[in-house]
Amino acid sequence: MKKRVLSLLVDNTSGVLSRVAGLFSRRGYNIDSLTVGETADPRYSRMTVVVSGDEQILDQITKQLAKLIDVVDIKILGNETSVSRELVLVKLRVDAEDRQAVIAIVNVFRGNVIDVGVDSMIVELTGQQSKLNAFLRLLEGHEILELARTGITGLSRGTDDIRYL
Repeated sequence: MKKRVLSLLVDNTSGVLSRVAGLFSRRGYNIDSLTVGETADPRYSRMTVVVSGDEQILDQITKQLAKLIDVVDIKILGNETSVSRELVLVKLRVDAEDRQAVIAIVNVFRGNVIDVGVDSMIVELTGQQSKLNAFLRLLEGHEILELARTGITGLSRGTDDIRYL
């Protein structure tokens, strides 16, 4: 199974997310990750969709998305031709004696402690999925109370494939 990261430029109108998600569910495909946000032009949103499958399935998904009226542009974000990141927020149970050890791990990964309580802390970290996974493995000795991941978002490098509207 291969993964493909698709960057979709879509109309910023109601129902677009439902139509894109519906395309996947009707065909029995799974969305590994989905992020959506308004672009610099409020008429459009950018969706970053991560999907898995063999080459035939991935090509079929890309072609089906291109047929949707709301989809203005599709880019395949490859590792060499794009920049992608993910955000993770982790709430940990920590007491006073463990706090410095957790902060040391956070600093190594260039994360931020964004909230500290008497017996917990919330950590923010951004980066590629491999970095976030390595960070979470190092936290295995600590109790994770809650965890939220955004999914991948990304942009292609350079200006060669910019679509001006």
